[in-house]
Amino acid sequence: MVFRLGKITGEARGPGLIFIAPFVQRIDRVSLRIVAMPIQSQGIITKDNVSIDVSAVAYYRVEDPVRSVVAIENVGAAIGQIAQTTLRAVVGRHTLDELLSDTDSINQNIREILDVQTEEWGIKVTVVELRDIQLPDSMQRAMARQAEAEREKRAKIIAAQGEALAAGEVANPSDVMMAHPLALQLRNLQTLVEVAVDKNSTVVFPAPLMSTIAELGAFLERESEAARELPAAAGPPTGSTEREPVAQDRDQSARSVASAADNP
Repeated sequence: MVFRLGKITGEARGPGLIFIAPFVQRIDRVSLRIVAMPIQSQGIITKDNVSIDVSAVAYYRVEDPVRSVVAIENVGAAIGQIAQTTLRAVVGRHTLDELLSDTDSINQNIREILDVQTEEWGIKVTVVELRDIQLPDSMQRAMARQAEAEREKRAKIIAAQGEALAAGEVANPSDVMMAHPLALQLRNLQTLVEVAVDKNSTVVFPAPLMSTIAELGAFLERESEAARELPAAAGPPTGSTEREPVAQDRDQSARSVASAADNP
């Protein structure tokens, strides 16, 4: 751009050979390339009262060189100052979780605000990116504990779901075995075959304890009833006085086994 006595003459000229009159005209050069401007780190308090240090970088280019020279004195410094204040204002309106998870929308919001404010200077802000977010040590430890608790919660939920699925799968064969009691016996025999392959000297045979005690108690009860009815039907045989204590002992044993079956 050529200034004559402090006034711009014509439009901005492109690159090439330019003739000027000394002491009357002067040349002011403006770069039209994209400029990367770092935004210094600054302490900001978020919406949820967390103190953090945020730094960013902005990219801009000159669209109207005449306005970039006439409208403002130092366009680079002006954009740096307005970018810092805009960054502080936008980040302060968001919580820490939003700042860490929704960075794209925050970058877009900062860029739109800067683009509106610098439009009258002939500047176009193309990109704004948050470069670094530094958290206090206490906040980092709290977030680490939160993440660990979240992982433990997911692990417990997955384990509980696995237990529920396993219980559902085990319930189906148990229903089949309940409907067909011999299936359990066949399963026990199959287990014995699998154990015998290892040539073990001791074999533990699983048996339904409570049902066995109940069946034994019922058997002894039937035997005791039959023993009581036999003398009444045939009369007191010879030597009945000697067998009577034996029958009493049998009745007492039957009652003991029955009570053990009722109260395991």
